[in-house]
Amino acid sequence: MSTVAILGRPNVGKSTLFNRLCGLRVALVDPTPGVTRDRRTGVAKLGDLRFDVIDTAGLDDSEAGTMEASMQQQTERALSAADVVLLMIDARIGLTPMDRYFSDWLRKAPLPIILIANKCEGKAGTVWLYETYELGFGEPVAISAEHGEGMADLHVALAPYLDAASAADKLFGDIGDDADDDDTGPLQLAIVGRPNVGKSTLLNRLIGDERVITGPEPGVTRDAIAVSWDWRGQEIELIDTAGLRRRSRIQEKIEKLSAADSLRSIRFAQIVVLVLDATAMAKRQDLSIADHVIREGRALVIVANKWDQLDDRKLAMENLRDRLRRSLPQVRGIPVVTLSALTGEGIDRLMPAVTKTFKTWNTRLSTGPLNRWLEDVLQRHPPPLSRGRRLRLRYVTQVKSRPPTFVIFSTRPDDLPDSYNKYLVNSLRETFGLDGVPIRLNLRRGKNPYDSNK
Repeated sequence: MSTVAILGRPNVGKSTLFNRLCGLRVALVDPTPGVTRDRRTGVAKLGDLRFDVIDTAGLDDSEAGTMEASMQQQTERALSAADVVLLMIDARIGLTPMDRYFSDWLRKAPLPIILIANKCEGKAGTVWLYETYELGFGEPVAISAEHGEGMADLHVALAPYLDAASAADKLFGDIGDDADDDDTGPLQLAIVGRPNVGKSTLLNRLIGDERVITGPEPGVTRDAIAVSWDWRGQEIELIDTAGLRRRSRIQEKIEKLSAADSLRSIRFAQIVVLVLDATAMAKRQDLSIADHVIREGRALVIVANKWDQLDDRKLAMENLRDRLRRSLPQVRGIPVVTLSALTGEGIDRLMPAVTKTFKTWNTRLSTGPLNRWLEDVLQRHPPPLSRGRRLRLRYVTQVKSRPPTFVIFSTRPDDLPDSYNKYLVNSLRETFGLDGVPIRLNLRRGKNPYDSNK
């Protein structure tokens, strides 16, 4: 498909148009200038047109070495990957010196440029609309990205450059829509953790490219950025997320939006890599994030980053595993990978641990071995008495994977104590090698559904 990049100075509505074209609220939107920092890619639909669209940081003339300069570099890389550029201005304000400066900069690019005058709802932007002709890009397309006005005109402007892609999409674009995304799609891997632990540096190290902005100050990443990556023939979608602080410490609206975006990324991921700072490891917030991942049923791999800065590595590992055993007893054997995202030390151990955990998370057990396990468990440690009668566990089956989920049919499931339920989960984990992934065990009232004499 063709690629369309949305460019413009800060706070003209680029992310709002990106969300409108993608049909989802995937990019953070706020009146504060400079919310978007990394470039974000999505699949856009506009009538019969299908194309990739790139949301970019606001164009800015900044000194080298600053955060704004890094954002500008990401925008320039988006421009190099684009087939068409949408240059957006704020029609309510009219042309600014920055609009003129970057129009001259874009004019040197050998790409078709379509001028977009945003915020033209009603008659708000018509006063300054004709002023835009002096930029030399022809008639502007008047839209309101927030209200969806002018999308038909935008379709007309884009169609000459995307007709070929649309024709191919009509023939092949809908094939596979009914396929099972869980089985055929890329592995969804989210990288999460507290601010400034090295999440973005780790993503850049994995793909071998400065794809997302990094910096020594906390809170550089705001949006959850998805990056497609091929590892040994396995298609993976890496998701870099904003740092998660304790809720009581979050004051600014943008950080609240970023935190919600990170939590949503966990919910839709398959594997979650929790990055810890090895120099200040296993803080309460680290364990809180790990617990949230487990409660969401995601597979978890822990990365101890900045491992090269430690003197006593053996003691640090013992302390980490002890904290995990005491704070996360519901999941035993969570894999821990020690590495340095900055130098690359130990980076080759991460993906094998991820794929092994993903395989365990997908485990599907047949009913025969499960019921032999249940019979053996009941003989070694029978359920306790309830109201003077022994609880009976009749039959077990696995109802789903991702995570492994089991159902046991019992006479009085509500009377089974939590301690015995934990015993069953731990026995399942030990017997069938389900280390490091959440296990869900539900009890239902009933007899063996496969018993012909019931």
